[in-house]
Amino acid sequence: MCQKAFGSFFGPLVSASNDRFAWTRGEPAWFQSSNKVRRGFCHHCGTPLAYDWGGPALELAIGAFDNPEAVPPTMQTGLGHRLSWFSRLADLPTRPPEEQAKVDGFLAEVVSFQHPDRDT
Repeated sequence: MCQKAFGSFFGPLVSASNDRFAWTRGEPAWFQSSNKVRRGFCHHCGTPLAYDWGGPALELAIGAFDNPEAVPPTMQTGLGHRLSWFSRLADLPTRPPEEQAKVDGFLAEVVSFQHPDRDT
């Protein structure tokens, strides 16, 4: 289910106790993705934000945090559904430096219209 909900190979999530968590930029929109789970997403841009299975903790998308480095994953789940080549991604070659410099130049000129990586 994460592949479809995140449009990615996995959905990196971190648990947050419902009594110790608050949304800072308004509530997400919700989609009932199964008979047991609803998923929260940004109603402006569609970014996946949360996985709510009705328990004492909400699962939050690590990549949606302003500082995702501060909330590293602590375990893996669902390995039986992992794509066969995923474990080899880190072994793939990267762009040559001259090509990467061109990409970096392009990215430096991108102006994001998504929310800033800080509270507003």
